[in-house]
Amino acid sequence: MPAESAVERVALFVDVQNVYYTTRQAFGRHFDYNAFWLRFAAGRDVVVANAYAVERGDPKQRQFQNILRGIGFDVKLKPFIQRSDGSAKGDWDVGIALDAIEAASRVDRVVLVSGDGDFDILVERMRERHGVAVDVVGVESLSADSLIRAASQFVPIDTSLLL
Repeated sequence: MPAESAVERVALFVDVQNVYYTTRQAFGRHFDYNAFWLRFAAGRDVVVANAYAVERGDPKQRQFQNILRGIGFDVKLKPFIQRSDGSAKGDWDVGIALDAIEAASRVDRVVLVSGDGDFDILVERMRERHGVAVDVVGVESLSADSLIRAASQFVPIDTSLLL
């Protein structure tokens, strides 16, 4: 943290689909976004706070997105694409990477909520090129070892971050 700034500048990036499925699989519970915000934003200058989700158009999902906005997140949506072969697409990896790299030069710390191993290179690059601390928050048993190793600090999701 720069000496001239008493308040740490932070960027928060949440891979909503990843955290939804991993917390459901590991704990049978939902991620507590309010508890996350209190733990990682409190006392810090939140420069960017993005939650990346897939838009399926259902009212319950819109209500959830409005809750995220109320907490302080900018909700970024991508349309859910159902392919003719039955597979689906709704991946935000490139968008998260671009936004995180862009923010890394403006903050002291990046907090990434995801266990996706595709982000290991992103985390390493932000730390090396921008000298920023990168905390990764994820379900430990379902997070890629390479991502855990790349992080400045890995914070396992436990009951304190679950509903």
